[in-house]
Amino acid sequence: MRKSILLFSALLLSALAYGQSAIQIEKQGNGDPILFLPGFTSPGAVWNETIENLPPSYQTHTVSYAGFNGLEPIGTPWYAPIKQQLVDYIKKEKLSNLTIIGHSMGGNLAVELAAELKSEVTGLILVDALPCMRDLMMPNVPASALQYDSPYNNQMLNMPDDKFKEVAFNMAKNMTNTDSKIEEMANWSMIADRKTYVYGYTDLLKLDLRPTLADIEIETLILGATFPTADMAKQTFENQYANLNNKTINLAENSRHFIMFDQPEWLYSQITDYLKKNVQ
Repeated sequence: MRKSILLFSALLLSALAYGQSAIQIEKQGNGDPILFLPGFTSPGAVWNETIENLPPSYQTHTVSYAGFNGLEPIGTPWYAPIKQQLVDYIKKEKLSNLTIIGHSMGGNLAVELAAELKSEVTGLILVDALPCMRDLMMPNVPASALQYDSPYNNQMLNMPDDKFKEVAFNMAKNMTNTDSKIEEMANWSMIADRKTYVYGYTDLLKLDLRPTLADIEIETLILGATFPTADMAKQTFENQYANLNNKTINLAENSRHFIMFDQPEWLYSQITDYLKKNVQ
């Protein structure tokens, strides 16, 4: 077992800046630090099995976001305070030789942290994350066209719970091949603060971190799912990460977005091999 557990639900610097805590962090163990960042709506606990299958010589810092996982919401903007409070946390804890592992939106945060905190971050693993989701989902739509007050957002905000539950289940089915995880994943959306769910996703779609990739020099491992096809996935990752020079792209066979559910042993092996090679 890990030797120590400590929850950081508020950082003084960030609380002064934003008024509320945007993150909660569980800290465990001793050794070189690894920061685990989940995706949109996901709790930090999505990484629990991965952490349990790591070598024991690392200190893990597992993040959950405001408005999700039963945490109080912070309003808008949502993404920016999360990113800033993560920067503050890393500096406050004086984390060095840091590896950051991010899934989906957590990968976006990981890219921003690695670009800003160059000397502190020595390892970067991105799990089915794209630097510009909008380009894939809404090609040719500029970020300026996405507003909090929009017909789609208002529809989602006012959607009855039973209809929203259908949406959540359908989305979960599209993100994993593991049927036993679908209800759990859908429930993450159901218990989320609805405004955080709607407006936070707007924040996420506005992101375009492709130019930021040029500022990252460390060896980066990009792990992707092969859904809908391996060829399509490979092309998407190569196009989106064209500005990242020092990278390896590996794809998990027979997996959708939640690789930690569909191909867990493969994921553990990829992370462990990377840490052995890149983290001294």
